[in-house]
Amino acid sequence: MAFIRTVPPDEATGVVKEHYDRDLKNLGYVTNYTQAFSLRPEVFGAWRALIGAIRTNMDLRRYELVTVLAASRLRCTY
Repeated sequence: MAFIRTVPPDEATGVVKEHYDRDLKNLGYVTNYTQAFSLRPEVFGAWRALIGAIRTNMDLRRYELVTVLAASRLRCTY
């Protein structure tokens, strides 16, 4: 259960539904972070562009290690 209000997958329309459908197609479920952006789908597009720009010059292993280290420093257990 989210601590923020989100658009439930069965109520999604427009761009939000497209984002949810992409998750369903690629992962088989709608991720929590996709739902977190459901009230501001334009921000989700900008966030995806930022992550893409960061990952462009990084191999997947390094990106994952940096992500885990950053989460650890922030004491994020997610």
